Amino acid sequence: MTTFHSISDRLAFQAIELPSWAFGNSGTRFKVFGTPGTARDPFEKVSDAAQVHKHTGLAPSVALHIPWDRVDSYADLRKHAEDNGVQLGTVNSNTFQDDDYKFGSVTHHDDRIRQKAIDHHFECIDVMNETGSRDLKIWLADGTNYPGQDSMRARQDRLADSLQKIYERIGEGQRLVLEYKFFEPAFYHTDVPDWGTSYVQTAALGDRAFVCLDTGHHAPGTNIEFIVMQLLRLGKLGSFDFNSRFYADDDLIVGAADPFQLFRIVFEVIQGGGYGNPDVAFMLDQCHNLEAKIPGQIRSVLNVQEATAKALLVDVVSDRLKWPRLVTSIWPNVGLVGVAVTV
Repeated sequence: MTTFHSISDRLAFQAIELPSWAFGNSGTRFKVFGTPGTARDPFEKVSDAAQVHKHTGLAPSVALHIPWDRVDSYADLRKHAEDNGVQLGTVNSNTFQDDDYKFGSVTHHDDRIRQKAIDHHFECIDVMNETGSRDLKIWLADGTNYPGQDSMRARQDRLADSLQKIYERIGEGQRLVLEYKFFEPAFYHTDVPDWGTSYVQTAALGDRAFVCLDTGHHAPGTNIEFIVMQLLRLGKLGSFDFNSRFYADDDLIVGAADPFQLFRIVFEVIQGGGYGNPDVAFMLDQCHNLEAKIPGQIRSVLNVQEATAKALLVDVVSDRLKWPRLVTSIWPNVGLVGVAVTV
């Protein structure tokens, strides 16, 4: 029987990586909104992220985004992080804000542009070597808006070739993590639209390539916890980007739209051996436009912790779920239709 003591012990080693960009000015596709006191450079972003860890004990690392977080000395940034009680984590590439990438980056038909995108990832790997980061996370805006605009088959071949070149550059202790997204900014087809495409591409690369699951990157009604279960079965779930959405990639505070979904996702992580597993990284991917930056991140990591605690309360006996009596106090407004309840 699960006890509160054992749950608190397991919660003690939970770690949720924060995104540096959550602490800078951000906005919608129509406008970037400035707010007083917002971090102006990567050093200030790290300092703000350190405040979240100071008050929660849940956020010991900060993900970087290149070129947004370029600095003259990554050694100095690394020391600054350590002096503030945190570490530098995942390095995220950016091949979606350059004019050359209008029609794609690593999948572009032009060899020059494709090599430029590959070289950018080489730069990110150099940053990883200086910061001590383990993961290179790749999200691509590549795709097309009209049927016939380009060959989808050829783009997949070019994607595989580019990823192979990048994968060959990462070190033995490093990983390539490929994120997927259903749509936007490409609307006819996206080159990495779903977990299956990401899985196929990373499986072809090797044992140090994994899938990143962003909880806002799916079609409405998608059973995300099923995807979590399947990727854990396959040994290819590398990381999460936690956020919340009502319509598309809203990047809202995680758990804001559907806290029960967050609970179900974490439950599958626990059942699949992903919780406490260093190979499955928890990270936030959110942009705070209405709420204050630091409080927004604090609320987010606490929501993940709360969902984890609730998921740890579920006792699983054989293939049948046995829910403790206090499930009614955990989820008073959630029906348990189809679930066997032991009272």
